[in-house]
Amino acid sequence: MDFTLSEEESAIEEITAQILGDKATHARLRQLTVDGINIDIDTWQALAEAGVVGASLPESHGGAGLGYLATAVALEQVGHHAAPVPLLASAVLAGMPLAQFGTDAHKDRWLSGLADGSMIGTAALTEAGTRAVRPTTEASADGEGWRLTGVKTMVPAGLEADVVLLPARLPDDRVAVFVVPTASDGIEQQPVQTTTQRHEARYQLDGLAVTDDDRLGGPETDGVAVIEWIEQRANTALCMMMAGAAQASIDMAADYTKQRQQFDRPIATFQAVTQRAGDSFIDTEAIRLTAYQAAWRLDAGLSAAREVQIARYWAAEGGFRVVHAAVHVHGGVGVDRDYALHRHFLLARQLELTLGNSEEHLIDLGAAIAANA
Repeated sequence: MDFTLSEEESAIEEITAQILGDKATHARLRQLTVDGINIDIDTWQALAEAGVVGASLPESHGGAGLGYLATAVALEQVGHHAAPVPLLASAVLAGMPLAQFGTDAHKDRWLSGLADGSMIGTAALTEAGTRAVRPTTEASADGEGWRLTGVKTMVPAGLEADVVLLPARLPDDRVAVFVVPTASDGIEQQPVQTTTQRHEARYQLDGLAVTDDDRLGGPETDGVAVIEWIEQRANTALCMMMAGAAQASIDMAADYTKQRQQFDRPIATFQAVTQRAGDSFIDTEAIRLTAYQAAWRLDAGLSAAREVQIARYWAAEGGFRVVHAAVHVHGGVGVDRDYALHRHFLLARQLELTLGNSEEHLIDLGAAIAANA
């Protein structure tokens, strides 16, 4: 496998790093948190104007027509700067599935707005006590359409989104994914505070009216396959963000330990500190390598279920170790909210919890290996 980025992908990575470096400063992010602002609209618009937001969306609807990897490398930079922009939600959870499975009507209505950043999209995949491919949200027949009833939790950018993808269980136990404007009657939105202190959303669906025209891909499309397609790309995107957050954490730790003096010498020269730094470097490289492997396979149209699972394990397990080590070598400074590290710590913790328990990933990987033995 050759993970070398194309010229276009490198350009997306560089312009994203430049924009976020200029705009997602510690002072600005701290003020956004104080003001209770979830999304930095100014930065989001700058990314959209630079072509980052629509990088992986089709040229016919205002995108750049690049592959998944272009958005993945941008998301690594989002994690590196802990930037409050909805690139994961809008591009990966909404834009890409609409481009892949959407009808012509879906694409014409939503893709141009998602590509230029004037609209924000998301997908409501999470429900309490079940997996996304087995939603408890019910679609009850209502004349020629359906009525959706259920609760969706932890919807990324759910308070700001203009359109949402909603999985639901049909009366025959098949699963459908509906494309719905978030302003529709029958969707009650409630804020949910997260680890990063930025809100996600809880959607209460109470008789939300939809039709077969709202089904992603049309009536014959397998909703489970659509959900699995989205989950693979979303989980890989989370791993890419973790790679960025982990790298930023060890960079801050390296800078601090070279400056912090104890016993008339930098603490970076102490054996215990260098061991923690070395372990963190290995973990960060493992997170990045496995995330890139999964992203590359998805971009190439290859099967990637096992590679995504491996990336999830390293991101959850390695990310936990890296950010904790960074806090430890900083001492009391590491938990000071006036210092940037706490933001990456909280982001990494939220990514870890979203990705799921690392032991569960090992169990799933073991089962997959045994099945193919």
